[in-house]
Amino acid sequence: MIVVNLDVMLAKRKVKSKDLAQAVGITEQNISLIKTGKIKGLRLATLDAICRFLECQPGEILEYRDEEGG
Repeated sequence: MIVVNLDVMLAKRKVKSKDLAQAVGITEQNISLIKTGKIKGLRLATLDAICRFLECQPGEILEYRDEEGG
């Protein structure tokens, strides 16, 4: 399963969801959905904009975990 660690990156960078939403050009509600993993997909352009703003790699936001192994 894919785990979204966006909330961790926001905390590390001391950035509010509101500021990220404005910089990326999406709503705070969509940022919230991404943070909770309640999305079925994420556009690469959106991921690119998030990574550019937070100065991080996609692997710092998205993580694969084996469902069996946890």
